[in-house]
Amino acid sequence: QVQLGESGGGGVQAGGSRRRSCAAAGRTGSGDAMGWFRQAPGKERECVAAISRSGGNTFSADSVKGRFTISTDNAKNTAYLQMNSLQPEATAVYYCAAVGTSSLNQYYRGDDDYGYWGQGPQVTVSS
Repeated sequence: QVQLGESGGGGVQAGGSRRRSCAAAGRTGSGDAMGWFRQAPGKERECVAAISRSGGNTFSADSVKGRFTISTDNAKNTAYLQMNSLQPEATAVYYCAAVGTSSLNQYYRGDDDYGYWGQGPQVTVSS
C-alpha cells in the first residue's frame, strides 16, 4: 500500500512562492506517474499539473502555466510542485496523487486515473 506524505502547505503573500513536496512510502519499483490537484472553496477539484513516470512528459493547466512546475526525484520517491507568482485565487487545498500502475511516458489528468492521494494541506495566498 502506497502512502503519500505532503509538506509545504500554509500561508504566503501574493506574489510569493511555495514549494510543495510529496513523498511516497511503500512503493515498489521505480517511480510512478504523479499529479497535483487543487480544490478551491465552492469549486470542483482540478488537475493543475501532472508528470509521467519517466519524468519526460508533463502537463500544466492553462491557469498555472509558466508559474507552476511539477518535477519528480524517483531516487527519493518524491514529487514536487514549485508555485511562483502566487495570487489569492490560488488559495485552495492542494493534493498530490499517484497513479499506481502507470505507463512510462504518459501523464494522467483525471481524478479516476489516480489510486493514491495525499492528505491535501491548504495553501492560502493573502493580498
